Amino acid sequence: MKVLVIGGAGYIGSHVVKELMKKGHEVTVFDNLSTGLLQNLFPENGFIAGDIMVQEHIDAAFAHGFDAFIHLAAYKAAGESMVEPEKYSSHNISGTINILNSAMKYNCKYMVFSSSAAVFGEPQYLPIDEKHPTNPENYYGFTKLAIEQIMGWYAKIRGLKFAALRYFNAAGYDPEGVLYGLEQNPANLLPIIMEVACGMRTKMKIFGNDYDTRDGTCIRDYVHVTDLAIAHVKALDYISEKNECLTVGLGSEKGITVTEMVEAARRITGKPIPAEYTGRRPGDPASLIATSALAHEKLGWEARFSDVDTLLRSTWDAYQKYLKIHGISK
Repeated sequence: MKVLVIGGAGYIGSHVVKELMKKGHEVTVFDNLSTGLLQNLFPENGFIAGDIMVQEHIDAAFAHGFDAFIHLAAYKAAGESMVEPEKYSSHNISGTINILNSAMKYNCKYMVFSSSAAVFGEPQYLPIDEKHPTNPENYYGFTKLAIEQIMGWYAKIRGLKFAALRYFNAAGYDPEGVLYGLEQNPANLLPIIMEVACGMRTKMKIFGNDYDTRDGTCIRDYVHVTDLAIAHVKALDYISEKNECLTVGLGSEKGITVTEMVEAARRITGKPIPAEYTGRRPGDPASLIATSALAHEKLGWEARFSDVDTLLRSTWDAYQKYLKIHGISK
């Protein structure tokens, strides 16, 4: 298939591109490189520099003719979304509407969307499944839910066939070491831990140690980025073969606290990783753990790389390569 990957130069997007190539798809990346990296592009693929906020850019991309598209372009910092909702409204929601309108104009009706477990909000039960009520606690999660609802209407009215992948915390790096472009200005736990381990930050903050969890810090379900990439490709196969829509959760089905992750990182890196506890962030649920039973059933998917050691070792390897390339000795 000819597949357009929107946000394909980014962290998750580049891993998705790699998996698409493994399966023989013809890939073109569309990215504005605001957070994506030229380093993450593969020379075998087409590349279109453009912005989803500019309708003409998206129209020009879809005019090349694609069988399907994967949409990963979004702002994703939950904390920031509570401070700058306008930014998230414009880019995440309006930008996606631009994409959908162009896709329909050029009759590209198979879509895989990177949604989020943030659509659920504070869990009413664990593990979270697809039937769990959706009640986002942060604006980022609301934008993802709004997009899912918009896709649902385009499916009814325009014949869009979509897969919405509600995944938990993406982490880790390509175990084969081909991809190691670091995220710029990361807001997620693992890259922050690694920046402290590398000396790029002097210390890190742990937001809240008074949650109702085993050590007072938030519990999250971390999914290796390669597992997520495989799920995107399997979802594309599913919607194109079955010609039906699909919404599934993706998780490792295991939970680890922030403190436990920091302690595991100290063990694996051999670095002290100074951390201090501070107040909670607004919109952070205490625990998020998924069941991936439906993804197992529909896609034959399982989280093969999402154990804590693989998550941390692959991330540490990527940072070590970064340090070596930049001549930094730590």
